[in-house]
This record gives sequence, structure tokens and C-alpha cells, in this order.
Amino acid sequence: MEITKVYFIGFMGSGKSTLGRRLVRNTSWRFIDMDDYFEEKHQMTISRFFEVHGEDQFRIAEKEILQELASEEKVIIGTGGGAPCFFDNMQKMNDSGLTVYLKLTPEGLVDRLKTGRNERPLVANKSGEELLQFIKEKLDERTKYYEQANVIVDSEALPMDAYGTLLELSGVDLK
Repeated sequence: MEITKVYFIGFMGSGKSTLGRRLVRNTSWRFIDMDDYFEEKHQMTISRFFEVHGEDQFRIAEKEILQELASEEKVIIGTGGGAPCFFDNMQKMNDSGLTVYLKLTPEGLVDRLKTGRNERPLVANKSGEELLQFIKEKLDERTKYYEQANVIVDSEALPMDAYGTLLELSGVDLK
């Protein structure tokens, strides 16, 4: 079976967007960041959407976007960190493409999130210790979804330039 869609899943800050953008350079594939797509479609930031509509409405709108993107081909999609954990989103992604979980330790995630946390509504204004505790709690909730991915990658151990080879071994032709 030819794979024409890859979903990068994982906690916020795991590198889904950075990696996706890097992998599609000089290929015929595109990268879609679900958060950017969401903000463009709804004409407001995710933070503002949370303020106005709340997390429940955000998750519903996020599911709708995932359904739209499921028909795309030759695309790498960087999902929101919580997207796989609601409704039947993880099953939808597994049914329509290759899912790759970019796994990091809570401490590794803190290192990545501490500088830009105010732009992320779920971690805004948390101290270092609060951030670590939040990540641990959320990972405890989300890991059962993330680990349903077709491929699980230790993102702290795998160098950035190895992901193209990993996708090729998984049957993805980025040409």
C-alpha cells in the first residue's frame, strides 16, 4: 500500500512542525500545521478561540479540520498535541495515513516549551515546576492515544536528519 499522508503526533513542543517543514523541502509533498490551518480557517488565534469558545468547542472544531485534511494526499500533517486524544481522531488518522509519534520525556518537553509557553494556552503562565507537573499529568492521560501510532520514535535519541530514512523504511516516498 502506498502511503500518501503522514501525521506527526505528540505533545506540544515535540517538533512536529519543525520536522514536517524540514522533510518536505525539495519534495513534491506539502506540510500542513493543523494549528496554523485552524487559525487561518477561524480567523483567530487558538488562544483567542479558547478564551471565546472554550476547550470543548476547540476540540470539536479541531476534529472537523482533521476530517477535512484526511482527504489530502502527498502531505505531512503536524497535529495539535491533543488532537489524537479526542473523539475517534486517532483511528481516523491511522485509517487514512501513517501516524508517527514523536516521543520525548517530560524534562525534554520542558526544555523545549519554557521559552514560548505564553503563546500556548494550556501552558501559559506556568512556572518551571508547574510546567513539568502539567506535562507529566497530560502525558499520563495522552500516552495511551499516542502509543496507538504506527511508528513511535524516541525524538531525543534520533537525529533530525534520520527521519527521512525512517519514513522511507515505513513505505513513504516523499518524491
